Amino acid sequence: MARRTAPVLATLSIVAASAVFPPTAHAGLVTHCVGSGGAVTVPNDLFVPAGESCSLTGTTVTGDVQVAAGANLVVEGGTVNGAVRVAADGYLDLTDTRVDGQVVLAPGGFGVFLENSDTGRVLVEPKGPAAAEGFLYVEGGSAIDGDVTVGAGEVSLVDSEVTGDVGTNGAYFTDLHGTFVDGTLSVLNNATGSVVCGGAVQGKATFAGSLGGIQLGPNGALDTCASGGYFARDVVISTTTGRTTLDDNVVNGKLQLSANAPVAEVAANNRVRGGITGDHTAPTAAAHASAVAADGTRGTAGRRAGDRAASARAEAAAHGPARL
Repeated sequence: MARRTAPVLATLSIVAASAVFPPTAHAGLVTHCVGSGGAVTVPNDLFVPAGESCSLTGTTVTGDVQVAAGANLVVEGGTVNGAVRVAADGYLDLTDTRVDGQVVLAPGGFGVFLENSDTGRVLVEPKGPAAAEGFLYVEGGSAIDGDVTVGAGEVSLVDSEVTGDVGTNGAYFTDLHGTFVDGTLSVLNNATGSVVCGGAVQGKATFAGSLGGIQLGPNGALDTCASGGYFARDVVISTTTGRTTLDDNVVNGKLQLSANAPVAEVAANNRVRGGITGDHTAPTAAAHASAVAADGTRGTAGRRAGDRAASARAEAAAHGPARL
């Protein structure tokens, strides 16, 4: 995805912390950010008010960050020493940025986009009644130091690393392209299935209860893929509705298949060292011919992220000259 232009203006104000944050370990002040800011250090928590936009370049925040309902925070080349929480319809966009704490997208949050950025654990909370789906897109050499836990929306991890477990339950889809997961991978009840293309999963991989099928490696029905992946432990695929395909993968444990409709297609070029249990079939020539020729990762969240970030930067720049 093409990245967006840098911000030029800024307005930050400081107010009493009790008005916007619960008590924290940081000082009793919170910096409100509306507009665009540069290479300064914010010595406390940062708050983006509801419906406003904050665009920062090279900024260090020593405390926590809260993005209120409908607000936007775009950071390039920055550092957050605490955690980040994004409220309903809020948006977080990080490029070349480090967050020492966790990142949380609340129910109904618009989304989180990370490019070449490092964070602690990432949590996307279940959407709740009538809340929007949201998304988590991670790409470009990003690293998550902890678990990724998702209860709603589109999940795409591209050319990135997760030191903990990746678990989604009730997401729209969960796709991993060229991504290393040091823990387990658990994809449950996803509305349109899951793709794992290249990369490696060090722990057990479980796919269950999803619609739309599962695609591990190329020649599947969901997305384009150059190569299969490496699974260091067992792979379990069960109760999946939709076409399930495995092509060009290495499974160092067992491949366990059960109650999938239709049964999984397992190509001969998979190397399954622990054996295969459960019903499966070889892919037919017709099935290979019908494999998708999609252009990039599924879904529309990548485009929506770019549009929202561009709009946020424009709103921040229009707010006025810097007063830092």
